[in-house]
Amino acid sequence: MSKVKYYYDSESLSYRKIERKKRTTFKYASFFLLGCAFFAFIFVFIASQYLESPKEKAMKRELHNMQLQFELINKKMSEAETVLANIEDRDNNIYRVYFEANPIPEAQRKAGFGGINRYKNLEGFDNSKLIIESNKRIDILQKQIVVQSKSLDEIAVLAEEKEKILVAIPAIQPVSNEDLTRMASGYGMRSDPFTKARKMHWGMDFTAPRGTPVYASGDGKVVRADSGSSGYGKHIRIDHGFGYISLYAHLYKYNVRKNQKVKRGDIIGFVGSTGRSEAPHLHYEIFKDGERINPINFYYGSLTAEEFNKLLEHASLENQSLD
Repeated sequence: MSKVKYYYDSESLSYRKIERKKRTTFKYASFFLLGCAFFAFIFVFIASQYLESPKEKAMKRELHNMQLQFELINKKMSEAETVLANIEDRDNNIYRVYFEANPIPEAQRKAGFGGINRYKNLEGFDNSKLIIESNKRIDILQKQIVVQSKSLDEIAVLAEEKEKILVAIPAIQPVSNEDLTRMASGYGMRSDPFTKARKMHWGMDFTAPRGTPVYASGDGKVVRADSGSSGYGKHIRIDHGFGYISLYAHLYKYNVRKNQKVKRGDIIGFVGSTGRSEAPHLHYEIFKDGERINPINFYYGSLTAEEFNKLLEHASLENQSLD
């Protein structure tokens, strides 16, 4: 029950009850509510500046987690770029050099993306720069991986071709050292056994007893096994592919026929002295793209370093050839 207040009326010399007008009550109530609203606004404003709501805390944690994820992604991209750079270096300086392929230019490996702005939809955000740079790195990394993948595919093809070349080209001595009497004459200017004049000797002469086995120096196909070439007598020519042909002359007899495929080390004939020959021996020549070349460079598959040096020494002597 509210208190009743009185005031003293000097005119009537009596106490009268104080009557509060409704307007005054409404005015006081309005001032009170406005004061409360003002202080509430001030409190909310201060609280919003220094205090975080549960939702804001959750969003802040989520943003922090996303930033950590971006840092981890960028770290992994840096590691991937390092590994890829190492592969690219080996690809250019080892694999492609070994297989005689041109290195891939750096500009081609690391080329960017021209034309329209690919990242326009990522602009306008608080972390747009970070997001755009990360996307650029990923796109460039993906392109580098595609370029490197294609390069390795090419290397695989070249390796297969290289393997075919290595088994095809002449690589062993056509007469084994056990059967060899001596290396009579090498490639170069030599004295002709019949005219005694100096002339070009286009092959190497291996002295061995008649009937000594003669071996194919590389895989290939027999394209000739006849005595139709002047001076060679009974001879064999093997096409090894890749522009290489080996010739075996002055044979006693054949062990192969024309168009027969042979493997390195197969016995293709036997040492003789047919044709323009002074004594039993094998005259051996190698052609590359139709030109005669020195056979001394094609014995890496059958001789030790010491044996090769000895053969090289004998081959360099300007003595008399046997044909």
